[in-house]
Amino acid sequence: MASTLRQTTLACALLAGVLAASPALAHEAGDVLVKVGVTHVEPKSNNGTVANGAVKLDIDGSTRPSLSLTYMATRNIGIELLAAVPFKHTINAKGLGEIGSTKQLPPTLSVQWHFLPESTVQPYVGVGLNYTTFFSTKSALGDLSLGDSWGVAAQAGMDIQLNERWFLNADLRYIDISSTVRLNGANIGKTRIDPWVATVGVGYRF
Repeated sequence: MASTLRQTTLACALLAGVLAASPALAHEAGDVLVKVGVTHVEPKSNNGTVANGAVKLDIDGSTRPSLSLTYMATRNIGIELLAAVPFKHTINAKGLGEIGSTKQLPPTLSVQWHFLPESTVQPYVGVGLNYTTFFSTKSALGDLSLGDSWGVAAQAGMDIQLNERWFLNADLRYIDISSTVRLNGANIGKTRIDPWVATVGVGYRF
């Protein structure tokens, strides 16, 4: 029994030594994380009405390449900026079909809390501010335009460490996006997009 205990103690000591000598996988204060991936924007199902409630809008989803930069202020606190190739959405009117299309850019600045900075799987949550600008809006009905939007964003995700520098990333956001709809310069209503935004990608730690 004593011999087994000594062997177990020795094995634990050797394992601790190996782990101590392994490259640190934790994000450290001052690190810059660059993540490249694919982001899908999925608006909520009911996107509001225009023309005094006579026309219900439905805006479809869009998937594009994305890039994010995160600065680790501490081992637990990260400041992240999300950017992407412009998303393109089809604008549908229920009962009428497609009535137009638009493009948008939704840069989002978030503050994150990383729960387990020393773990191979590092979950985090974040809250931030989103600015969405719409452009290249087209419609057969006339000069259709969507106003820009400011709103809050909430986020949950994880980094999965592959080695000292490389990691996989997945996260999910909810973004508050609403926009004033104008046709030929006249305000005809408001649309609420409020999408879920899912991203998967790979990251490198500098």
